[in-house]
Amino acid sequence: MFNRIKAIAKKEIRQLKRDIRMMMVLFFFPILLLVIFGYAVNFDVHHVKVAIYDRDKSSLSRDFINQIISNDYFDLVAVLSNNNQIKDYLNNQKAQCIIIFPENMSRDLYSKKNVKIQYLVDGVNANSATIIRNYLNLATINYSQHFNYEFLAVRGRAAYVPIDLRTVFLFNPELKSTIFLIPGLIVMILIITAVVSITLSIVKEKELGTSITLSIVKEKELGTIEQLNVSPLSAFELIIGKTIPNAMISLIIASIILIAGYFLFGITVRGSMLLLFITTLLYIISCLSIGILVSTISDSQQVAFQIAALISMLPSMILSGFIFPIESMPVVIQILTNITPAKFFMVILRDILIKGVGLESFWPQLIYLTLFSAILIGIATFRYKKSTEI
Repeated sequence: MFNRIKAIAKKEIRQLKRDIRMMMVLFFFPILLLVIFGYAVNFDVHHVKVAIYDRDKSSLSRDFINQIISNDYFDLVAVLSNNNQIKDYLNNQKAQCIIIFPENMSRDLYSKKNVKIQYLVDGVNANSATIIRNYLNLATINYSQHFNYEFLAVRGRAAYVPIDLRTVFLFNPELKSTIFLIPGLIVMILIITAVVSITLSIVKEKELGTSITLSIVKEKELGTIEQLNVSPLSAFELIIGKTIPNAMISLIIASIILIAGYFLFGITVRGSMLLLFITTLLYIISCLSIGILVSTISDSQQVAFQIAALISMLPSMILSGFIFPIESMPVVIQILTNITPAKFFMVILRDILIKGVGLESFWPQLIYLTLFSAILIGIATFRYKKSTEI
């Protein structure tokens, strides 16, 4: 059995080595995806365009303005002179936020009166608007505390803080969304390269397909599948023989992505390298098992590509927790997320890369990936065996 599996694996490797264009896609396409998605998909908000309408025109309002624009979160684009300009700047997207200081702000502050500063934020993009609001709230709290300390110090009094709140963010102290998104990108790129875009098949024109899917489908189209059917190979041996080379290539791609992630985004492996290798291999086998199942139900490369894209890439993008938190989804959708292995490897990869934790934190995900691979490969073997008997 092992000799027959080895023979099939050697045949697949030779076919892969002959196709230079496919090899280019294999090793450069994942890096291209990482660069594009890594820099394009970013939830951090910087250089917010701010306009100021200062009706107080005091040293306190100027200090507040200087504090806000002293970092790269806010850029001062205009100082307004009247109310009529406010609508124009917001409607025409000249500013994302307008800060309005009330009249007599400094006098009211020194008189121990409450002062209300108005923030008008463009709320079309809800995510950006929420982040901008949080930035402004934090800046206001910091300035209010600073003013309070100075006010008490002038009168020879010490500030009393009943509860000193100091939040410590673990694993991602700077709260960079890139640190959170890059592991998800790795998961998505691996499932794309393993199930959807590993091989380049040329029939009459260039078309992208799935390596493990098109591997068997192409055998059908070329007629060589009949030669395999009459050989001593069993269905299981054929499937395993075609899986091994693709799994090896996917592991190399995963290594390249991790190295690129380190140099481009500073992503490091905080956990065990051995655990990372084992879990990545198990995830790749899970992804390839999807392609194997697709290949058993597809008679052409076009159909194989469409089915593979439908049942692998789209559910993994939406239901894996890559962008949308699974906890925020309805219960029915949360149950539906279990159809994609990307959901479980997403947890594993973030635990290993970001948190640096061990097997005790994600062993249920490993069990699921193992069952997922075994069930899909079993179904694919059964379907292929039944098709050869007809």
